[in-house]
Amino acid sequence: MSEFKEGAPCWADAMFADVEGAKAFYADVLGWTFGEASSEFGNYTQAYSGGKAVAAVVPPMPGGEAPSQWCLYFASPDAAATAEKIKAAGGELIMEPMQVGTFGTMLIAKEPSGAVFGVWQPDEHKGFEKMGEPGSYAWAEVFTREPGKADAFLPKVFPYGVQKMEPGDDPEMAGMDFKIFHVGGPENPVLGRMKMNDDFPPEIPSYIQVYFAVPDCDEAVRKTQAHGGKLHFGPMDSPFGRFAAVTDPQGAAFAVIDMTKTVGEMPKLSNA
Repeated sequence: MSEFKEGAPCWADAMFADVEGAKAFYADVLGWTFGEASSEFGNYTQAYSGGKAVAAVVPPMPGGEAPSQWCLYFASPDAAATAEKIKAAGGELIMEPMQVGTFGTMLIAKEPSGAVFGVWQPDEHKGFEKMGEPGSYAWAEVFTREPGKADAFLPKVFPYGVQKMEPGDDPEMAGMDFKIFHVGGPENPVLGRMKMNDDFPPEIPSYIQVYFAVPDCDEAVRKTQAHGGKLHFGPMDSPFGRFAAVTDPQGAAFAVIDMTKTVGEMPKLSNA
């Protein structure tokens, strides 16, 4: 796969107290296989779909009790420079830029409305080897109650253009506040931003929802629930595919989408 443009999602990983349990769950739900744990890097274990790297799982650091959650990484040609942009734009660095052997350089940050994300400056490890196909990353959205903060922050850190989704005549989209960020033109959308409404419990902080493609959304939901995971939204048809929001048995939230089952016309976008 070619190099990722600056600001494009390029990798995802998640921390699990029960890594073996996570591997069993994602092997069944997403069809993943797993490589050998890298003891040199905290038993970081890559996941594969059809032999191509699509994500990774890792146990918590010794003494750490962080909740299980997916972290999306955005590509950067210079992680240190991106770190300075994050701070200047009102974001917070949770982990300063750190070189990971010969693989690349990473940082973890929080945008001003509270969503956590990563930045990856690739070296040997370029990122996703497969995207938009079953078993791999498909899309991501920032869910926030303070869209103004996220909207102001993101284009200051990454070279994003932005468009707003128009609700049109669809009653299901009435009142929806949704924007799409793109790199290199509207034909290259990389990230959505959704304002959280009252349907979201107040204790849920801002977060980035990672979507993984599946061959059958309803079957992925069934398998998720069979393993003790939970369904939070959907399955729902859309012009982008049939999708559902779930959490795995350890509480990590993600979404599954069957992009072959599209219903309805694509919404209109306007320059924001």
